[in-house]
Amino acid sequence: MKNLVINIIFCTGIALVILALFFLFFGEEQMLVSTIFQIFGVNIIINVGVLLLHKIEVRYLIFEYLIDISYIITILVLFGYIFDWYSVTPVWVLVVIAVVVYIFVIIASIVNVRRKTNEINELLKKRKEKMENNAA
Repeated sequence: MKNLVINIIFCTGIALVILALFFLFFGEEQMLVSTIFQIFGVNIIINVGVLLLHKIEVRYLIFEYLIDISYIITILVLFGYIFDWYSVTPVWVLVVIAVVVYIFVIIASIVNVRRKTNEINELLKKRKEKMENNAA
């Protein structure tokens, strides 16, 4: 549950920064508060959906990534129509934001796994040293 909340906040933050950069680049002067909450809500739906999708075992990692990104883009396009985001933001921008956020999440996950692996290896190394010292 804690990781789900962290992922939702992380994805929402990245999406808002990328959208703000898009608005800055194309001269849009303001982002509505309702849009921020809409993005937050959509990120909740996306992250819960991805969590449920990961309950299904996929044999090949590339298919898992394709399923994830397809689901994310589908949700963004659907809610883009519901919230009328396309009057301000083109569809391709949502697709780019989805892909960039997904890549950030994958990279963050890899870094997190690597950090945890190093911590576990360090603890195992200390335990081994302690066992060797007690045996001597």
